[in-house]
Amino acid sequence: MTQPIGNPSHIGNLDASQLGPQPTYLPEDHPDVEARTRIDAGEEPIDVAAALPASSLAWAELADEAHREGRLVDAYAYARVGYHRGLDALRAAGWRGAGPIPYSHEVNRGFLRALYALGRAAGAIGEGEEAARIEEFLHSSDPTAVDAIGRGE
Repeated sequence: MTQPIGNPSHIGNLDASQLGPQPTYLPEDHPDVEARTRIDAGEEPIDVAAALPASSLAWAELADEAHREGRLVDAYAYARVGYHRGLDALRAAGWRGAGPIPYSHEVNRGFLRALYALGRAAGAIGEGEEAARIEEFLHSSDPTAVDAIGRGE
């Protein structure tokens, strides 16, 4: 045997990067693309969410705003809507409940921001177990996401 069993670099014709779930990329026609354009142009997130309710980004923006204002239950509710709308979109894009959701793909960021906001709000309202599950989900989706979101990227 030429390679250690615990960390194979190839199995048959597959290399290690092809094993396990492949990354999921939301499509370029996802509502978050238009939401980003509208928010960047100065439209209020509440209006964007009303016009584009499938946009995780709009709900994440609302969650962030509510959190900054100390409206923790509102932040939780907004983030939960964004999270669920994002799950719907990910499933439609082929996600099967596991695998990378790269933050480097701009269109994925609305979902990951909503997930981050949901974990933050869950912790703030005393839902520690939920916050821990969300932290694990976010880390398994993309280990770089938390730092990038924290930097405002």
